[in-house]
Amino acid sequence: MKLDPSRRSFLRTSFALVGTSPLLAQLLRAQTEDPSRPLMAYVGTFSSPLGDVLPTQVDLPPGNGRGIHLFQVNRATGALTPAGTHDLGTSPSCLTVNAAGTRLYSANETDRVGDDNEGTVGAFAIGSTDGQLELLNTVPSGGAGPTYVSIHPSGRFLLVANYFGGSVAVLPILPDGRLGDATDVKNDVGRIGPPRATSAPPGSFAFSGHDRTHAHMIQADPSGRFVLHVDLALDQIFVWRFDAEEGVLTPNEPPAVSLPPGDGPRHFHFHPNGRWLYSIQEEGSTIVLFDYDSDRGRLAPRQTISTLPPEFAGSNFCSEILVSADGRFVYGGNRLHDSIGIFSVGPNGDLAFVGEEWTRGDYPRSFNFDPTGQFLYSCNQRADNVAVFRVDRDTGGLQFTGHYAPVGNPSSIVFLDLARVG
Repeated sequence: MKLDPSRRSFLRTSFALVGTSPLLAQLLRAQTEDPSRPLMAYVGTFSSPLGDVLPTQVDLPPGNGRGIHLFQVNRATGALTPAGTHDLGTSPSCLTVNAAGTRLYSANETDRVGDDNEGTVGAFAIGSTDGQLELLNTVPSGGAGPTYVSIHPSGRFLLVANYFGGSVAVLPILPDGRLGDATDVKNDVGRIGPPRATSAPPGSFAFSGHDRTHAHMIQADPSGRFVLHVDLALDQIFVWRFDAEEGVLTPNEPPAVSLPPGDGPRHFHFHPNGRWLYSIQEEGSTIVLFDYDSDRGRLAPRQTISTLPPEFAGSNFCSEILVSADGRFVYGGNRLHDSIGIFSVGPNGDLAFVGEEWTRGDYPRSFNFDPTGQFLYSCNQRADNVAVFRVDRDTGGLQFTGHYAPVGNPSSIVFLDLARVG
């Protein structure tokens, strides 16, 4: 984008001050935004190798996706318009975009590639005007079935959780955005929890991962000094001290906090204040509030609340958990019940059940907000669609917009506003 002389002068004088003036930051952003560029959505899917038989299933039903599906987002209505696919047969089930909006990374949830009993992680360049993807490289993930990737706050490392391998890995992000070989791999070790969850609703037969170690999520705390990861089968959240120079994990003291036996922690999300962490349990159908000591990297449980309405009985598998950007509401996904539970956040972080919204599809594996927080998108894995909801900022409620996007076995969705890139 070519700048006229007056605009170049504005940018030169503004960059030195932008860190100390929120108003100036808004003005600078307005100067650099290009409204002709689209808001993009990228949907990761479970995808079988094209023309081949999937050697080992990673989930059920597998294979309906084509890789990473691209969409342009209508900023006013939330509707998704297809913008192509980047065909992959390795089930890119989890995606993340770097802070600059120039690179996308995918966890390719396969049990093996060739003769290697591990999955892969892919790095992609993002087109600055059209959002299309170009594969940069693919590297081993450090274990079988990588199911989650996140970027360390430094921007220099990608963190990977390998579900079937029961391991976590640290991959360096090279200056051009490609990935290097792992600087550290840690294998989960401990006692496997029971097949019945302590906190499950009456009549539940929910059993998904208490057979062997299953690392399900990994993410740094807001400071980047500590990295947390969950193992569903061990019913624990691990805390690691992180060496941001070498990309090495060292056990914290204590090294982990335990959840009730069999409950199966799956995902967690920090409150914007960084002092509260909310963990969702896949088989127990609960959310646990932890107080987080950011100086020592320690978690202390304080509240447990069901993700389901009080009268519910039977089996349910929880999925995603997100805190709204303003910190006022927490959302928890329920598979089989096929709902998103909505909870208000009290002054001390305690949750209160507000209500629920049917996801308009089967088995909501994950969901996400668009960059403005106006819309929530539910990836209904077994319904082969992404459903769009408008968010009520005052009540936290979700209202179905009537918009669906057909996607085979959607697993995750991330967004990138190209108007604010470059």
